Formats: sequence, C-alpha cells, structure tokens
Amino acid sequence: MSATAQAKSTSDRELMLSRLINAPREKVFRAWTEPELLKQWFAPLPYTTPVALLDVRPGGSSLVVMRSPEGVELPNRGVYLEIVKNERIVFTDAYTAAWEPAEKPFMTVVLTFEDMGGKTKYTARVRHWSVADCETHKKMGFYEGWGQCADQLATLVENM
Repeated sequence: MSATAQAKSTSDRELMLSRLINAPREKVFRAWTEPELLKQWFAPLPYTTPVALLDVRPGGSSLVVMRSPEGVELPNRGVYLEIVKNERIVFTDAYTAAWEPAEKPFMTVVLTFEDMGGKTKYTARVRHWSVADCETHKKMGFYEGWGQCADQLATLVENM
C-alpha cells in the first residue's frame, strides 16, 4: 500500500491522524460523502457498515451504523457543521437529526483533504469535550481503529 502514516496527539483534548493517500482529494472526499463508498471502508474489519444515511450539508444529519462480527449494531448519529467540497468536512455527535442535542456529546471531527500533486494529505482531527473523553477514545483504540479505517479508505480510493 502506498499510504504513509503519521499519528499523534496535538492537545490534551484532541487526537490526530494523518495519511498521505495516493489518490486525488476528490476521490477521498467522495468516499466520505457517498453512502455506498463509505460503507466499504468506514468500520475497522471485521466490523461492517450496513447503514450510511448522509445529508452532506451544513446542518444535515448523518446516521452511520457499524456492526460487529457478532451482530451488535453501533449507531453513530451526528450533524455536519461545515462542508467545503474536496477540502474539508466538519461534523459532531453533539447533535442528532434536526439539531436535537445528543444525550452525551463526545467529539467533533475536522477532516481535511490537502492536494499534494495528485495525492492527498488526509488529516482527521478529533476534538473531545473533555480530557477524560479524549483519554477514553485513546484507550478504546483510536489510533489502531482510525488507522485501520484510513488504510481501508486509502485502498478503496487508490483502486477507484
């Protein structure tokens, strides 16, 4: 695989992961915004993503469901805060559909897609509401899980 990896924490409430993906940023953006593409890479294998409902616009809601090999479904609801085509996606789980506050907000995600001469510098910054939430996410396997998904994303877009 031609993706190179870099991962580090950038503050006490932020986790960051970056990859150089051998595909143009338009393809990486599409893989985040088109449900049928997102389903192919979003969950770390052997988990799957059977549901991806995406209203990709500021204020639009999303529902992405990951399923464990045992059949346990993990729904992820959120709202898009900012969309800049092929450059940036910002979403949060602080709200669910129609700006309804979530019971327990956990994170805001800032994705950037930087053109590197036909390749894409893909960066995911995950900002948490508290230091404890950030530590919990790290212990849940943020770097391993998001890293595996970034590799799966790279494989998909490099072969599109």
